[in-house]
Amino acid sequence: MSVISGFSSFGLSMPPMLPPEAVPALGKGAKAAREFEAQLIGSVLESLEKSFAAVPGQDAMAGEDDYNYLGTQALASAIAARGGFGIAKLIAGHLGAPR
Repeated sequence: MSVISGFSSFGLSMPPMLPPEAVPALGKGAKAAREFEAQLIGSVLESLEKSFAAVPGQDAMAGEDDYNYLGTQALASAIAARGGFGIAKLIAGHLGAPR
């Protein structure tokens, strides 16, 4: 079991990445719904990161907040692109947008 940044892999794996030409293009409504879900997931992850990532007595590094923000947003976008919490699918369904 490998340990990366305090997290261990428990045999979980991400679905295989498809080449860009194999991924269907999203309509405007579905794309907006996915971006909205990514923002929601990002805010949840940012709150969790601020609550649990700080080590008491550790000095902050220069640019740490910016780096953490970029990493959190990239992770949130990746989670939303793989289905996220299903919020984008619900929104797209209400908009009548193809999912």
